[in-house]
Amino acid sequence: MSDLHVVLAVARKDLLHELRSRAATVATLFFSAVTLVMMAFALGREQHVLTLAAPGVLWVALTFAGVIAAAQNFQADLEEGAFEQLLLYPVPRAAIFLGKLLANWTYLTALGLLLTPVAIVLYSVQAGAGAWYVIPAALVLGTFGLATIATFYAGLTANLQAREALLPVLMFPIIVPVLLGAVRATEAVLGRSELDLAGGWLQMLAGFDLVYFVVCTALFHFVVDE
Repeated sequence: MSDLHVVLAVARKDLLHELRSRAATVATLFFSAVTLVMMAFALGREQHVLTLAAPGVLWVALTFAGVIAAAQNFQADLEEGAFEQLLLYPVPRAAIFLGKLLANWTYLTALGLLLTPVAIVLYSVQAGAGAWYVIPAALVLGTFGLATIATFYAGLTANLQAREALLPVLMFPIIVPVLLGAVRATEAVLGRSELDLAGGWLQMLAGFDLVYFVVCTALFHFVVDE
Protein backbone atom coordinates (compact mmCIF):
# COMPACT_ATOMS: atom_id res chain seq x y z
CA MET A 1 0.00 0.00 0.00
CA SER A 2 1.12 3.54 -0.66
CA ASP A 3 1.51 5.96 2.23
CA LEU A 4 -1.63 7.79 1.12
CA HIS A 5 -3.65 4.57 1.25
CA VAL A 6 -2.33 3.90 4.75
CA VAL A 7 -3.35 7.38 5.91
CA LEU A 8 -6.84 7.00 4.48
CA ALA A 9 -7.23 3.47 5.86
CA VAL A 10 -6.28 4.55 9.40
CA ALA A 11 -8.59 7.56 9.24
CA ARG A 12 -11.44 5.43 7.90
CA LYS A 13 -10.93 2.87 10.67
CA ASP A 14 -11.04 5.52 13.39
CA LEU A 15 -14.07 7.29 11.95
CA LEU A 16 -15.99 4.02 11.50
CA HIS A 17 -15.14 2.98 15.05
CA GLU A 18 -16.44 6.29 16.38
CA LEU A 19 -19.53 6.08 14.19
CA ARG A 20 -20.35 2.68 15.69
CA SER A 21 -19.41 3.31 19.32
CA ARG A 22 -20.21 7.05 19.57
CA ALA A 23 -18.09 7.17 22.73
CA ALA A 24 -16.39 10.49 21.96
CA THR A 25 -19.44 11.92 20.19
CA VAL A 26 -21.70 11.66 23.21
CA ALA A 27 -19.07 13.07 25.57
CA THR A 28 -18.00 15.98 23.37
CA LEU A 29 -21.51 17.02 22.34
CA PHE A 30 -22.71 16.95 25.94
CA PHE A 31 -19.70 18.87 27.24
CA SER A 32 -19.80 21.45 24.42
CA ALA A 33 -23.53 22.08 24.84
CA VAL A 34 -23.20 22.47 28.61
CA THR A 35 -20.26 24.87 28.17
CA LEU A 36 -22.12 27.10 25.72
CA VAL A 37 -25.35 27.17 27.74
CA MET A 38 -23.78 27.65 31.18
CA MET A 39 -21.50 30.44 30.00
CA ALA A 40 -24.43 32.18 28.31
CA PHE A 41 -26.32 32.19 31.62
CA ALA A 42 -23.24 33.19 33.61
CA LEU A 43 -22.48 36.21 31.41
CA GLY A 44 -25.94 37.73 31.88
CA ARG A 45 -27.98 39.72 29.37
CA GLU A 46 -25.53 42.47 28.40
CA GLN A 47 -25.28 42.11 24.64
CA HIS A 48 -21.79 43.60 24.31
CA VAL A 49 -20.50 41.13 26.92
CA LEU A 50 -22.07 38.19 25.07
CA THR A 51 -20.64 39.41 21.76
CA LEU A 52 -17.12 39.66 23.15
CA ALA A 53 -17.31 36.31 24.94
CA ALA A 54 -18.87 34.19 22.19
CA PRO A 55 -15.68 33.44 20.18
CA GLY A 56 -13.71 32.53 23.30
CA VAL A 57 -16.43 30.26 24.67
CA LEU A 58 -16.81 28.54 21.31
CA TRP A 59 -13.10 27.75 21.06
CA VAL A 60 -12.84 26.66 24.67
CA ALA A 61 -15.59 24.14 23.99
CA LEU A 62 -13.81 22.93 20.83
CA THR A 63 -10.47 22.66 22.65
CA PHE A 64 -11.83 20.42 25.38
CA ALA A 65 -13.70 18.43 22.74
CA GLY A 66 -10.38 17.92 20.94
CA VAL A 67 -8.78 16.58 24.11
CA ILE A 68 -11.62 14.15 24.67
CA ALA A 69 -11.74 12.99 21.05
CA ALA A 70 -7.97 12.43 20.73
CA ALA A 71 -7.72 10.61 24.06
CA GLN A 72 -10.66 8.35 23.18
CA ASN A 73 -9.14 7.67 19.77
CA PHE A 74 -6.00 6.12 21.24
CA GLN A 75 -7.73 4.60 24.25
CA ALA A 76 -10.08 2.56 22.08
CA ASP A 77 -7.15 1.15 20.11
CA LEU A 78 -5.17 0.32 23.24
CA GLU A 79 -8.06 -1.48 24.92
CA GLU A 80 -8.62 -3.71 21.91
CA GLY A 81 -4.92 -4.24 21.16
CA ALA A 82 -5.38 -2.61 17.76
CA PHE A 83 -2.64 -0.02 18.18
CA GLU A 84 0.09 -2.60 18.82
CA GLN A 85 -1.07 -4.52 15.77
CA LEU A 86 -1.05 -1.35 13.73
CA LEU A 87 2.57 -0.66 14.68
CA LEU A 88 3.58 -4.13 13.43
CA TYR A 89 2.65 -3.26 9.85
CA PRO A 90 5.59 -2.24 7.63
CA VAL A 91 4.33 1.30 7.15
CA PRO A 92 5.83 4.64 8.17
CA ARG A 93 4.91 5.87 11.65
CA ALA A 94 4.18 9.25 10.10
CA ALA A 95 1.43 7.67 7.99
CA ILE A 96 -0.24 6.31 11.14
CA PHE A 97 -0.02 9.74 12.75
CA LEU A 98 -1.47 11.43 9.67
CA GLY A 99 -4.34 8.95 9.55
CA LYS A 100 -5.28 9.58 13.15
CA LEU A 101 -4.80 13.32 12.63
CA LEU A 102 -7.13 13.25 9.62
CA ALA A 103 -9.81 11.44 11.61
CA ASN A 104 -9.57 13.85 14.56
CA TRP A 105 -9.47 16.89 12.27
CA THR A 106 -12.56 15.72 10.38
CA TYR A 107 -14.40 15.12 13.63
CA LEU A 108 -13.48 18.51 15.14
CA THR A 109 -14.31 20.40 11.95
CA ALA A 110 -17.76 18.78 11.81
CA LEU A 111 -18.27 19.61 15.49
CA GLY A 112 -17.20 23.21 14.91
CA LEU A 113 -19.59 23.59 11.98
CA LEU A 114 -22.37 22.31 14.25
CA LEU A 115 -21.53 24.47 17.28
CA THR A 116 -20.85 27.78 15.48
CA PRO A 117 -24.47 28.48 14.41
CA VAL A 118 -25.63 27.41 17.87
CA ALA A 119 -23.24 29.87 19.50
CA ILE A 120 -24.28 32.68 17.13
CA VAL A 121 -27.96 32.16 17.95
CA LEU A 122 -27.46 31.50 21.66
CA TYR A 123 -25.30 34.59 22.16
CA SER A 124 -27.35 36.74 19.73
CA VAL A 125 -24.21 37.67 17.80
CA GLN A 126 -24.44 39.58 14.53
CA ALA A 127 -21.99 38.20 11.98
CA GLY A 128 -20.11 41.00 10.25
CA ALA A 129 -19.13 41.35 6.62
CA GLY A 130 -16.81 38.61 5.45
CA ALA A 131 -18.04 36.08 8.01
CA TRP A 132 -19.00 33.72 5.21
CA TYR A 133 -15.35 32.89 4.56
CA VAL A 134 -13.48 34.01 7.71
CA ILE A 135 -15.39 31.77 10.12
CA PRO A 136 -15.04 28.58 7.99
CA ALA A 137 -11.35 29.40 7.43
CA ALA A 138 -10.82 29.93 11.16
CA LEU A 139 -12.62 26.66 11.90
CA VAL A 140 -10.58 24.66 9.39
CA LEU A 141 -7.23 26.13 10.44
CA GLY A 142 -8.03 26.21 14.16
CA THR A 143 -9.29 22.65 14.34
CA PHE A 144 -6.28 21.49 12.30
CA GLY A 145 -3.91 22.97 14.87
CA LEU A 146 -5.95 21.54 17.75
CA ALA A 147 -6.11 18.09 16.13
CA THR A 148 -2.38 18.07 15.36
CA ILE A 149 -1.29 18.82 18.92
CA ALA A 150 -4.02 16.72 20.54
CA THR A 151 -3.18 13.68 18.39
CA PHE A 152 0.55 13.98 19.08
CA TYR A 153 0.22 14.33 22.84
CA ALA A 154 -2.49 11.67 23.03
CA GLY A 155 0.00 9.29 21.43
CA LEU A 156 2.71 10.45 23.83
CA THR A 157 0.59 9.81 26.94
CA ALA A 158 -1.37 6.79 25.68
CA ASN A 159 0.59 4.22 27.69
CA LEU A 160 0.85 6.27 30.89
CA GLN A 161 -1.38 5.57 33.88
CA ALA A 162 -2.20 9.25 34.46
CA ARG A 163 -2.86 9.99 30.78
CA GLU A 164 -6.22 11.69 31.42
CA ALA A 165 -4.53 14.26 33.67
CA LEU A 166 -1.28 14.61 31.73
CA LEU A 167 -2.81 15.15 28.29
CA PRO A 168 -4.39 18.58 28.97
CA VAL A 169 -1.44 19.66 31.16
CA LEU A 170 1.04 18.99 28.35
CA MET A 171 -1.19 20.15 25.53
CA PHE A 172 -2.69 23.43 26.73
CA PRO A 173 0.52 25.51 26.98
CA ILE A 174 1.47 24.51 23.43
CA ILE A 175 -1.97 25.21 21.99
CA VAL A 176 -2.09 28.87 23.12
CA PRO A 177 -0.93 30.42 19.78
CA VAL A 178 -3.51 28.38 17.83
CA LEU A 179 -6.30 29.36 20.22
CA LEU A 180 -5.28 33.01 20.14
CA GLY A 181 -5.30 33.14 16.34
CA ALA A 182 -8.60 31.25 16.06
CA VAL A 183 -10.38 33.34 18.70
CA ARG A 184 -9.15 36.66 17.30
CA ALA A 185 -10.00 35.75 13.71
CA THR A 186 -13.50 34.67 14.74
CA GLU A 187 -13.95 37.72 16.94
CA ALA A 188 -13.04 40.04 14.04
CA VAL A 189 -16.21 39.13 12.13
CA LEU A 190 -18.67 38.30 14.93
CA GLY A 191 -20.28 41.63 15.66
CA ARG A 192 -17.49 43.51 13.87
CA SER A 193 -16.23 44.17 10.36
CA GLU A 194 -12.44 44.07 10.78
CA LEU A 195 -11.46 41.96 7.79
CA ASP A 196 -7.88 43.27 7.76
CA LEU A 197 -7.34 42.05 11.30
CA ALA A 198 -9.02 38.74 10.52
CA GLY A 199 -6.68 38.15 7.58
CA GLY A 200 -3.62 38.77 9.72
CA TRP A 201 -4.79 36.39 12.44
CA LEU A 202 -5.58 33.70 9.86
CA GLN A 203 -2.07 34.01 8.43
CA MET A 204 -0.57 33.66 11.90
CA LEU A 205 -2.80 30.66 12.56
CA ALA A 206 -1.73 29.00 9.31
CA GLY A 207 1.93 29.60 10.16
CA PHE A 208 1.66 27.94 13.57
CA ASP A 209 -0.33 25.07 12.05
CA LEU A 210 2.46 24.43 9.58
CA VAL A 211 5.17 24.47 12.25
CA TYR A 212 3.24 22.16 14.57
CA PHE A 213 2.35 19.82 11.72
CA VAL A 214 5.96 19.42 10.55
CA VAL A 215 7.38 19.00 14.06
CA CYS A 216 4.72 16.56 15.30
CA THR A 217 4.89 14.44 12.14
CA ALA A 218 8.68 14.25 12.34
CA LEU A 219 8.74 13.33 16.03
CA PHE A 220 5.82 10.89 16.19
CA HIS A 221 7.94 7.79 15.50
CA PHE A 222 10.05 8.60 18.57
CA VAL A 223 6.87 8.80 20.65
CA VAL A 224 5.41 5.42 19.68
CA ASP A 225 8.67 3.48 19.44
CA GLU A 226 9.91 4.36 22.93
